Amino acid sequence: MPAFQSKTFRRATTASSTFGERLGAFYRTRLSRHPFLLFGLPFMAVIVAGSFALTPAAALRYERYDRKVQQLSQDQVFELGLKGPGGEEGIKRNPRRRIVGDEREEYYRLMAKDLDNWEQTRVKRFEGEPDGKL
Repeated sequence: MPAFQSKTFRRATTASSTFGERLGAFYRTRLSRHPFLLFGLPFMAVIVAGSFALTPAAALRYERYDRKVQQLSQDQVFELGLKGPGGEEGIKRNPRRRIVGDEREEYYRLMAKDLDNWEQTRVKRFEGEPDGKL
């Protein structure tokens, strides 16, 4: 008897082979002949269907965020204690923050600066604030 038989091995289709196994074998044989139809097209269909399915979820996310973040009226600001009756802030104010009244005014103020003659200086640090030097 030769070392290798000339007959190719084929698994006998029995009652023990399930429908899933037979379907998988059928799919694998056809996949090599029609790769786009059996792999690419279903893949692209899942991507497109997923985008349609996730759109309402994303809309819900942004609607929830909009419910949380709302612009407060002057009465609500006063009730929460964010600003006093004279307009002064009730919470601790950052002294470095400069309040700009008009954006155009700030734009023209910056445009009037001479950008060719300038000198680099360090910003004065507050008491207890790290200065970034090693």
